[in-house]
Amino acid sequence: MQQTKESTGLTVVYVAHGMLRAMVIRGALESAGIPVMLKYESLGPTLGITVDGLGRVEILVPSEWAEEARQLLSAPPRKGEIFSVPPDVSPES
Repeated sequence: MQQTKESTGLTVVYVAHGMLRAMVIRGALESAGIPVMLKYESLGPTLGITVDGLGRVEILVPSEWAEEARQLLSAPPRKGEIFSVPPDVSPES
């Protein structure tokens, strides 16, 4: 399932539970040259909680980059790499 924000041309490629995990994913995508935007409730990072959706962070990319972003995040790490998507990050929840 692909969730696209028609008005902005952005697609949600992952939903992370917590800002730290979202930042890890954003870093991986940006290092591959994929532009990223994070969408979250401002209260979650301010209070540092992840209860009842407050810590939910949507990772959005331009729609034309969505498939490449998903492939990058689902690929196993290459030899010598330490990055992998944290296990409690769920695709398009």
